[in-house]
Amino acid sequence: MKNFELAHILRDLSDCYKYLGKDQRFRALAYAKAARTVQDLKIDISEISKDVHQLEAMDTIGESIAAQIVEYLKTGRIERYEELKKKIPIKLLPLMEISGMGPESLRNLHEKLGVNDPDDLTIALKTGKIRGLKGFGDQRIENLKRALKIKSTQGNRMLLDQAARVSEELLTIIRSFKGIHQAEIAGSLRRRKETIGDIDIVASAKPPDAARIIRQFIRQPFVRSVLAAGNTKASIILHEDDIQADLRVVEPEAFGAAWLYLTGSKDHNIRLRTLAKKADAKLSEYGWFDARSNQRMAGSTENGIYQQLDMLWIPPELREDTGEIEASARHRLPDLISDEKIKGDMHVHTDWSDGLVSVEELAQFVLQHLPEYEYVIVSDHSPAARIANGLQPEQFLHQFAEIERVNQRIGRSLIKKGLEVDILSDGSLDLDDRLLEKFDWVTASIHSHFSGDQTGRLISACRHPWVNTIGHPSGRLIGKREGYTLDRKKLFEAAAETGTCLEINAQPQRIDLRDHWIREARDMGVRFSLGTDAHTAGQMKWMWMAVATARRGWCREMDAVNVMNWSDIMEIRHK
Repeated sequence: MKNFELAHILRDLSDCYKYLGKDQRFRALAYAKAARTVQDLKIDISEISKDVHQLEAMDTIGESIAAQIVEYLKTGRIERYEELKKKIPIKLLPLMEISGMGPESLRNLHEKLGVNDPDDLTIALKTGKIRGLKGFGDQRIENLKRALKIKSTQGNRMLLDQAARVSEELLTIIRSFKGIHQAEIAGSLRRRKETIGDIDIVASAKPPDAARIIRQFIRQPFVRSVLAAGNTKASIILHEDDIQADLRVVEPEAFGAAWLYLTGSKDHNIRLRTLAKKADAKLSEYGWFDARSNQRMAGSTENGIYQQLDMLWIPPELREDTGEIEASARHRLPDLISDEKIKGDMHVHTDWSDGLVSVEELAQFVLQHLPEYEYVIVSDHSPAARIANGLQPEQFLHQFAEIERVNQRIGRSLIKKGLEVDILSDGSLDLDDRLLEKFDWVTASIHSHFSGDQTGRLISACRHPWVNTIGHPSGRLIGKREGYTLDRKKLFEAAAETGTCLEINAQPQRIDLRDHWIREARDMGVRFSLGTDAHTAGQMKWMWMAVATARRGWCREMDAVNVMNWSDIMEIRHK
């Protein structure tokens, strides 16, 4: 969990230097790179070393930041960060991600209106004080109002990847407790929702051990406070980001029933209990009981519960009462896409644009950590994405040559020549067709001019002969930015008609397309490409979130191009 805490501080430091102005942009970039590196580590950073030189050996961490990481590991704080927090309205900094809101705008709000946090900003908006401030016209004010509404809706919910990482650490610890037979994640995290309120864990143990296990759980060093604790369950707040975690301990004979109940969703559970009642039985977190004899007929496994209803076991991602119960009862559940079927990543960035990894490093990472992959599509930005260091046309030709050299060195054609090209405000693309046709795979995305309806812009891209995928189609950033205005039905129709894929982007703050859009598009004949949008090598491990979201959208293998061999992808590449 130190990785999360330290990455959070480094990201804040990056934002602080962005706020301080353009002359600090290199420091801001350095801290952003270091934050990504720390968050992507698969082990606790304190296990690497407390030695500055070993940290400096990591490509994205320089001498100064390495010293500050050592300072954090020794003291639990970074003095420079504490100093900046006293000078900068740090609670305002996330607003820099709002379209049209940059550091200068925030400085004006802070220095001229005394705005220090979102609450102050809300008051300034309600009282009309902000209208007198230079640069704050009607459109910008509306953007601010929407952003604050999104933030209040998000509350303290975690993004999926953070919840998954924290839960895995908790599971490892809980499974080490004496007397634990089984322990698993439950709740909305097991259903792979895009944001998670709290972490639910269900465990099984013999009844005499339950109370001791609960006591051991609430006394762990990661516990900041205990909300409630009994003989079989406890709720705690973790030191990290005020995350709530709940542990329930049941006897082994009831584990499946408890896991099913605590996984939810509420609507899914209500439907199952209603069906049990019609079958003259009672269903609870303790098991399936005959209503007359009160004898437990099932409960040790989830499958045993579903079998009592003559239903197939339902994957957790589908348990939202959106037709899965009827499909299971008819034994017609879809054969969902799965992680092991993925043969490649359709969207990865390198240090040619705004990524932090070279083409060579990318290839070596895949060979070592993702040996099952047949292809990885480098998809760096086009010139219009200036903030992302978009490449000029001639630079892409140089990148092609590097990709060829890397593939020759590793002895296989692993890295593919891709592109994330900007869809300009008039619907045209940011590169000439003569260059676009040289790429193996083209993803077209909107990165600017978000105001107004974007349907026509996206449909124009679908109809372009060299566009294969529409990237992060809704444009939303979870908890920070709503998606742009869009008639999704018209987009889905155009994508199906032209054979253009829609991306399921795994970046945790995007998860775009969202699940119910995926299901709508799938039913209209749209095919999907799954991409991590990785900017570091480690972020390629995000693919599981794209797969999970695809599963929540009822996607089968046939609905995604990533399950295809590269030769088959090349056959569908040209429209």
